[in-house]
Amino acid sequence: MSEYVYESYFDEIEKVLMKIRKTQQENILKAAELVSECIKNDGLIRTFGTGHSHILAEEIFTRAGTLAPVSAILEPSLMTFHEAMKSSAMERLGGFGKIIVDYVNPDPQDVFIIISNSGRNPVPIEVAMEVKKRGNKVIAVTSKTYSKSAPSRHSSGKRLMDIADVVLDNCGEIGDVTVKIPRLEQGLGPTSTIASAYLLHAVMVQATSNLSKIMKEPPIFWSANLPGGMEKNRKIINKYRNKIRNW
Repeated sequence: MSEYVYESYFDEIEKVLMKIRKTQQENILKAAELVSECIKNDGLIRTFGTGHSHILAEEIFTRAGTLAPVSAILEPSLMTFHEAMKSSAMERLGGFGKIIVDYVNPDPQDVFIIISNSGRNPVPIEVAMEVKKRGNKVIAVTSKTYSKSAPSRHSSGKRLMDIADVVLDNCGEIGDVTVKIPRLEQGLGPTSTIASAYLLHAVMVQATSNLSKIMKEPPIFWSANLPGGMEKNRKIINKYRNKIRNW
């Protein structure tokens, strides 16, 4: 055993990623099918997360090497870069999710990817409920173990995983910690960001493979830092610019 505790964190990350590979194949394939059908039908993939989960909403947004028709819903009051303590209160505010969905006004063929590690706060749950009412499909990225460990904060008593059409389990632990240090009560070593990004990119890669069988050129972003990259992206940008508000 290593004398360095960070090696324990590396070990735990590897365990989580391997657990995802062993348990999430069916869900990845289902999610990829929803994504590819959405893009085939000229819809958008709309990503949403509060707190640190907004990092995952951005992870596949305007990202080189992934599908371009992704619109990240980035509500400043729910993000940790701006008044972090207030954002924790805002994600528990009933009614706010409906306001967000009404503003976004998604098309019926759009698919939502909603990320919430605990899956218990009202705003992500409410967003999922509201878009389901409109007929949109929902993919949840969450920790089932964490979500089951505490009651929902939503008035319905439902968790995010109870609402979604497909649930991608990031296989995280309760409290999103994996490493214990002697004499410290609080654990360390979150896995949710790494594991959820792993799942999201797996879905996007598989969805692109699906699309490649029916489309000559699936809308994939090139790196703008490669020579000629922006020129190759221009056609995609022109197609979706009026549909994706925050491009």
